[in-house]
Amino acid sequence: MSKMDDSSKLGSRIGRYTKVSTAMAGLATKLAGEKFFGLSINRDDHAKELLLALGQLKGPIMKVGQILATIPEALPPEYASALRELQSNAPPMGWPFVRRRMRSELGADWERKFKSFGQEAAAAASLGQVHKSVLHDGRTVACKLQYPDMASAIEADLNQLKLIFSLYEKVDSAVSTKHIHAELAARLREELDYKLEARYCKYYAHMLANEKGVRVPDVVDDLSTDRLLTTTWLDGKKILDFVEAPLEQRNRIAMNLFRAWYVPLYYYGSIHGDPHLGNYSVRPDDGLNLLDFGCVRIFRPAFVGGVIDLYKALQDDDTARAVHAYETWGFHGLSKDLINVLNTWARFLYGPVLDDRQRVIGETKGGMYGRETAIEVHKRLRELGGVTIPREFVFMDRAALGLGSVFIHLQAKINWYRLFNEMIEGFKVQDVAKRQAETLPRYGLPLPEDGPAQKMVYAESRKKKPAKK
Repeated sequence: MSKMDDSSKLGSRIGRYTKVSTAMAGLATKLAGEKFFGLSINRDDHAKELLLALGQLKGPIMKVGQILATIPEALPPEYASALRELQSNAPPMGWPFVRRRMRSELGADWERKFKSFGQEAAAAASLGQVHKSVLHDGRTVACKLQYPDMASAIEADLNQLKLIFSLYEKVDSAVSTKHIHAELAARLREELDYKLEARYCKYYAHMLANEKGVRVPDVVDDLSTDRLLTTTWLDGKKILDFVEAPLEQRNRIAMNLFRAWYVPLYYYGSIHGDPHLGNYSVRPDDGLNLLDFGCVRIFRPAFVGGVIDLYKALQDDDTARAVHAYETWGFHGLSKDLINVLNTWARFLYGPVLDDRQRVIGETKGGMYGRETAIEVHKRLRELGGVTIPREFVFMDRAALGLGSVFIHLQAKINWYRLFNEMIEGFKVQDVAKRQAETLPRYGLPLPEDGPAQKMVYAESRKKKPAKK
């Protein structure tokens, strides 16, 4: 690499850091002014200013903004609502960049490996862009190419996020954000590893192999690297194209989405942690294409058991079982009042599956699903001295809200209670542990950390060779 290239990259990093720092410092100053000097600001207007300041940047700041928007406890609701709209308006990288990057990933003869390669980006994401291409065997593929220098961009943006979190906690101590930051950091760093995403993609194909209403793309290994992921192209329309479709059709799409999300969770302890509208497409048969596996979270089996325990606790008004669920997730030192506040949030999230009737999921107000409930919960947490959110809970909460938002767009009318109870019938934590032990190593994925009992289950499962198909 030439000195000019190095200088250009350094200049780009400095420019990015300055822009993010200025925007974040502005947010911190405004919030601190409210707290310590009694200054009155129009948060809605200031949130829009923040959005404009960050909106032209590619990379992790866009992803951070989208994630924060679906964790209502992380920032004031005005800012979360604005950041929900954050998306990169900067144009995709041009052909000279793509050609250089493809050469660095696949070698000087990279173009010969394709029958045709789309020079224009078919889609742009937060960390890379996708090119639709055709292989010599006739398969159409999606080539996702990572933007340059994303590792340093992520670290710069995470440092700024830590700063704004620490300043915000001085203003509002309702929620400790240390685990939120740690979880965001871990997931964002994972998203840079396209080989890891390839393994997750294959794992999801295994978990959903028997789901006729869900498809996962195939990975093309010999055309994939750490920063290039090539998969088969799955044709489909955007979910938003079906919001005016007949109810029966919207119900079919919603049920396929339900299966796509909940089968991996309750059978394998895994969630697709980025339930963004752009990560799904709908096939002509109303089946669902599940796309983009950069953000996957694999939970301890006991954590998944806690999800079921809390559901049954809310059904039976069983406080002791609710406390057990929260403690399983990592909440500690919960008073009776804190438990009641957490249950308020839980009843909101579980509401559709606690109600034995056909119904829609709900509605959004103020641009964010759950905003009103989140404001109420946040106020009570602040009055009670705050709470520390466990790491595993962060993406579970975020994914549930994101999925709920997609269902709201569809306005599907389904008996979610019966659908959910059919899914969890016969659920056992040990079964999740066994499936993880048999499948995760097969796909080169680590087992989640768990307690001694689950480690024994893992050990026993490893002794047994999986049955041949």
